[in-house]
Amino acid sequence: MAVVSKKIPAPDKVKVKTALLSVFDKTGIVELARALSEQGVRLLSTGGTHKAIAAAGLAVTDVSEVTEFPEIMDGRVKTLHPKVHGGLLAIRDDAEHQAAMKAHGIEGIDLAVINLYPFEDVRKAGGDYPTTVENIDIGGPAMIRASAKNHAYVTTLTDPADYAELLAQLSGDAGQTTYDFRKRMAAKAFARTAAYDAMISNWFAEALDIATPRHRVIGGVLREEMRYGENPHQKAAFYVTGENRPGVSTATLLQGKQLSYNNINDTDAAYELVAEFLPENGPACAIIKHANPCGVATGPSLVEAYKRALACDSTSAFGGIIALNSLLDAETAEEIVKLFTEVIIAPDVTEEAKAIIARKPNLRLLSVGALPDPRAAGLTAKTVSGGLLVQNRDNALVEDMELKVVTKRAPTAQELEDMKFAFRVAKHVKSNAVVYAKDGQTAGIGAGQMSRVDSARIAAIKAEDAAKAMGLAEPLTRGSAVASEAFLPFADGLLSAIAAGATAVIQPGGSMRDQEVIDAANEHNVAMVFTGVRHFRH
Repeated sequence: MAVVSKKIPAPDKVKVKTALLSVFDKTGIVELARALSEQGVRLLSTGGTHKAIAAAGLAVTDVSEVTEFPEIMDGRVKTLHPKVHGGLLAIRDDAEHQAAMKAHGIEGIDLAVINLYPFEDVRKAGGDYPTTVENIDIGGPAMIRASAKNHAYVTTLTDPADYAELLAQLSGDAGQTTYDFRKRMAAKAFARTAAYDAMISNWFAEALDIATPRHRVIGGVLREEMRYGENPHQKAAFYVTGENRPGVSTATLLQGKQLSYNNINDTDAAYELVAEFLPENGPACAIIKHANPCGVATGPSLVEAYKRALACDSTSAFGGIIALNSLLDAETAEEIVKLFTEVIIAPDVTEEAKAIIARKPNLRLLSVGALPDPRAAGLTAKTVSGGLLVQNRDNALVEDMELKVVTKRAPTAQELEDMKFAFRVAKHVKSNAVVYAKDGQTAGIGAGQMSRVDSARIAAIKAEDAAKAMGLAEPLTRGSAVASEAFLPFADGLLSAIAAGATAVIQPGGSMRDQEVIDAANEHNVAMVFTGVRHFRH
């Protein structure tokens, strides 16, 4: 049955006479308590917050004195009491509520300053199941929701960043808060509990291996507002989910202006790609433009990996994102600053390299401290009209796949390495994707075409352009391996790759016309391997 509103108008100004302070994050809480006390506000508190305020020499009443009930069960039960929730929820201008407060000895609470147990931090630190469960806050969210619902009369603060505005309101208006402020703080409070519960529910789904829970909520904390989104007429902001995955959300901006919406999207794509190449196997570089790689390469040194990646498509690399899998050194930095680049992201940066990059003050330099684990589980999400598509992160690696040779000729050892390299890159290219690779270097990349044969042709054209730019007699596609991230539905894509000079092909297989494609490969003495795994990327 629906609850019928009594339609009692909310007052614009409410004087704060009693405040309840109960926080895990005690940043600024003593200073806030002192300022409230100086304005004659009665302070109520609990547990560690009470101790901190009392230790500062301030008068503060323990909630147990109000409830006349002790804190029990290791602190699990301390504020779940009618004298607390009645004080938060009572409609002050309702005669029945006033009568109930008087009858049961309930005093009104005008300000609730609450923040929560650090569930996110415990989860991120890899706490075991009992420890993580124990850090699920119950009383805190209950008080936040109660006070926020009754924002007509109660001010709710969940973030130390809002303490200053509260004090400005109180000092400027005879200890009162405005209705507009209370509404804004209530909205923020409900968003906070929603994000908190989202984190908990997703942790349970992960811990219990529930792939598709009945309800799925993804919450985040505002990292920064942006000047605009993909285009100047779109508003945007960057939220972080608290996932313990190194990347653009955890990076430190060492120099340069604020990252844009497109910068963040492309930088994430670049760092996830370069993380496929483990540092212990040698330096690697990926250059990204519009979420697709222009070039990817490994090398005996980081500077050589960068030069080889750039050689694949130096024209498209202009204004791109450069991702490195190892320490950015001075030699590599000297090469990078020769090209106009939007962002560089690396696990770490030497002091010498920082000084070199500083010559380009607008160039954004990010240090992450680690690479993301390409095998790690996780979720990705995409919005559609009226819905949310959620899936597991694509953490399949070609090194873990059972490769099946389907042609008469098996690949050589070098062809097999080139196949794996190309397939690793193709995983990060928008579909339809075709990637040529040779000797640990992309030779040509065709991305996002409606026809796979067009992707093969575009990649070959890119390779020819690169060869001309480098003064080579022939493109690197000659003698290369070619990867298709999904099966080749017809032989035409394969024939285009063969015409470009590919001698080995890696693809998932699974088409109704697989045999037709295999026959074409055999006819041209091309080695072909099936992975059995597709890497669509949209």
